[in-house]
Amino acid sequence: MQFEPRQTGAPPSPVHPTGFFTGVQIRPVIIGVMVDYVATSVMIYVYFFVYLANQLSKQGEVSSDAITNYMTTTEGLLIGFAIGTLGTAIGGFVAAWKAGNFEIKHGAFVGLGSLIVSFIEELLREEFIPLPEWFRFLSVVAIIPAGAFGGYVAEMFKGLGGNYRPTGGKLPGT
Repeated sequence: MQFEPRQTGAPPSPVHPTGFFTGVQIRPVIIGVMVDYVATSVMIYVYFFVYLANQLSKQGEVSSDAITNYMTTTEGLLIGFAIGTLGTAIGGFVAAWKAGNFEIKHGAFVGLGSLIVSFIEELLREEFIPLPEWFRFLSVVAIIPAGAFGGYVAEMFKGLGGNYRPTGGKLPGT
């Protein structure tokens, strides 16, 4: 007995490569960039006022100069880097969750958007804050992968069968 697959008579559909922007939705990316910016700002201020102010008050006077001096030390720069990276990952997660598909790509675009916003913010800043070149390089290199990681986590969350639905981030009944 021979097995013969069903013949439909139709040729197989052609394989088309996906482009760089294929499937990217702009609204989730913009929302993700805004979430990144807000989350990073909130976490930085919480760090300033909860932890850093407490530590500096034990040493003496708490002033804006003392905070600026601390934040330009290696420890302060690395803590700021970690907070900024976490904020970008959160923004990438939100964008991927809202998009519902191409999660990693949406997260990476949040990183790119955040990089552009950071660059514009740096240009508009009146007071120049001297930062080491290694820190600037590390920040630029890490921001897009951080957003992509947030998208990856959203994709993993979708695969676990949580409340996440691949319908543009909407839950049933909403």
